Amino acid sequence: MDGRFSAEGGKVGAHRRHRVRLEVSREASRLFWEQGVDATTGDQIAAAVGLSTRTIWRLFRNKESCAEPVVTRGVAWEMSVLRRWPPHLSLEEHFAAEVLRYGRGATDLDRLDDLLAMRMAVLAGTEPAIRTAWLMARDQACREMAEVIALRTRRPADDLQVLLYAAAVAAAVRVLNESIGAALLAGADPRDFADAPRLVARAVRSATGGAVGGPTTAA
Repeated sequence: MDGRFSAEGGKVGAHRRHRVRLEVSREASRLFWEQGVDATTGDQIAAAVGLSTRTIWRLFRNKESCAEPVVTRGVAWEMSVLRRWPPHLSLEEHFAAEVLRYGRGATDLDRLDDLLAMRMAVLAGTEPAIRTAWLMARDQACREMAEVIALRTRRPADDLQVLLYAAAVAAAVRVLNESIGAALLAGADPRDFADAPRLVARAVRSATGGAVGGPTTAA
């Protein structure tokens, strides 16, 4: 793989670069979880994915940032679900349908990425460098949340109330993610969290004082 990458003179297409970064991120996240961030080296990450260490540093600014693609992937899914939220459905109805659809179509690789993302969210509690990546992803989610809330409330995305709603919702969803992820990694039965869509919807309604969460009247 490294030879093919180098043969392109580092000028890879966006899709290929994204794919290679994600492959590196998977191996780095696995190593971080198994042996800790401090004990993991760039050389080990490179060897695990079959690239040169030099190539790793062309793709990432440091070893800790290798976790970012795995961390941001799950957050990106949440945001894509919210952006597809139709006006005639409550968030609970929409989120439940999307979770069911994802569960039916998820590949083994999708489930591996989900597991690694949960592990990184838990590791963020003790590893400051990983927490930086986690909080950066959640910050991006907050910014995108403001756009979703602005659309639902018919207010500008930079409206102060919208920004406050977005911050509160993003914080609530982050806590749910961290708590549920930690419980699952500790051996909890996934069926115990079958009501996660309801919990998310309740958190959104509570954080926005009921302004967001239910169906809206179509324009």
